[in-house]
Amino acid sequence: MKSPVSDLAPSDGEEGSDRTPLLQRAPRAETGDLPNPGIKPVSAVSPELAAPVCCSARYNLAFLSFFGFFVLYSLRVNLSVALVDMVDSNTTAKDNRTSYECAEHSAPIKVLHNQTGKKYRWDAETQGWILGSFFYGYIITQIPGGYVASRSGGKLLLGFGIFATAIFTLFTPLAADFGVGALVALRALEGLGEGVTYPAMHAMWSSWAPPLERSKLLSISYAGAQLGTVVSLPLSGVICYYMNWTYVFYFFGIVGIIWFILWICLVSDTPETHKTITPYEKEYILSSLKNQLSSQKSVPWIPMLKSLPLWAIVVAHFSYNWTFYTLLTLLPTYMKEVLRFNIQENGFLSAVPYLGCWLCMILSGQAADNLRARWNFSTLWVRRVFSLIGMIGPAIFLVAAGFIGCDYSLAVAFLTISTTLGGFCSSGFSINHLDIAPSYAGILLGITNTFATIPGMIGPIIARSLTPENTIGEWQTVFCIAAAINVFGAIFFTLFAKGEVQNWAISDHQGHRN
Repeated sequence: MKSPVSDLAPSDGEEGSDRTPLLQRAPRAETGDLPNPGIKPVSAVSPELAAPVCCSARYNLAFLSFFGFFVLYSLRVNLSVALVDMVDSNTTAKDNRTSYECAEHSAPIKVLHNQTGKKYRWDAETQGWILGSFFYGYIITQIPGGYVASRSGGKLLLGFGIFATAIFTLFTPLAADFGVGALVALRALEGLGEGVTYPAMHAMWSSWAPPLERSKLLSISYAGAQLGTVVSLPLSGVICYYMNWTYVFYFFGIVGIIWFILWICLVSDTPETHKTITPYEKEYILSSLKNQLSSQKSVPWIPMLKSLPLWAIVVAHFSYNWTFYTLLTLLPTYMKEVLRFNIQENGFLSAVPYLGCWLCMILSGQAADNLRARWNFSTLWVRRVFSLIGMIGPAIFLVAAGFIGCDYSLAVAFLTISTTLGGFCSSGFSINHLDIAPSYAGILLGITNTFATIPGMIGPIIARSLTPENTIGEWQTVFCIAAAINVFGAIFFTLFAKGEVQNWAISDHQGHRN
């Protein structure tokens, strides 16, 4: 009996995409002999025929973008640490919502550190507006960023997006002196700058990433965000301790400008325009993407928005981010106000979950491409399985975090495991845009990330409304809701995702872009 993943003629809305001309001389496996319906025939680019990895232009792009997203997230999260030093402690004491259901886990530590930074009398609501204003800018430029990147390339868009964010970061101390309104506006502008970055990077990878190297290249690239969080959280605390909070913004702003100079000098939008790429690597990349890229000038908006595989990614991205932002913003609050341990006392502990996620992203990217290239598993099977692990796993441990009572050690353990498992999604739905429509990957990511930004805006508000007394029972409700949304997203993606280039994404079926 034939396997369901045997060579089928493209059906309505689908186009086979795992195959490239470079492997046409490789032997084909008989699908009837395959033991697992998730396994596909030998296809795409044989690992033996791939261009070398060492010193290659595509991996140089991956590592430069890795450091770009490292800077990006450092610029995003440094305020959450600096804000502790910026705010007058007498003001925040009035908003104390600490529950006494659990015993004190750590005594307040009186440490002497540099106190030369100016203090501001901002209450909890004001601080919420300052931190949340970033998302109001971030959500606006997602789709426009993807569209511009698909038309004119992502190099300059991504570069200037991070550069602008770095410049705005340098002006943060000045904006704080002008008042809350100025700081909120500045953070919104930073969000506008950062909003174009992910769609622009996806658009670049549509021209640079061979199909069987997508998981590796994109997981390296986007893992910089997690490592940026790992480094910037404790480093910002150290800078505040030994200097003052203003230097946090000066340091990361200057690092962002240095990265921008390197990016502009060393990166090209496509292999065709790269000055130092070898002819063999260029031919390898272009041949692997043949018949996947569209030559049509107009964006097929209507077929795109009617595509169920796109909405499968939207639902998964929204659901995953709901849990991600719950872990990012609410669990520290839960441990501080319910478990009564101030996680700010230990920058390393607050960064450990993101270190686990970073390692998982790198390793899962390698595993995903090996499953496809060496073990011949289908793209769709890999995307489904990695998304299920990366969404249901965190949901389980998020619920567990709500039912551990007052055990702080288990809370940290479950938080770390939950965030680490989320790294599997980097080789799941997170890069499925490139599988179904490489030419429009930037636009697709802009669409999905627009929806996925909403949880960061409304999630904390809903959680606050559900926890007026900060009891363990109230927080169990918060965690269960987040977990249920995550599980729903995983199931929806599994049912409706595709792993092939869709017909609407390649108008002429000869879409190689010169």
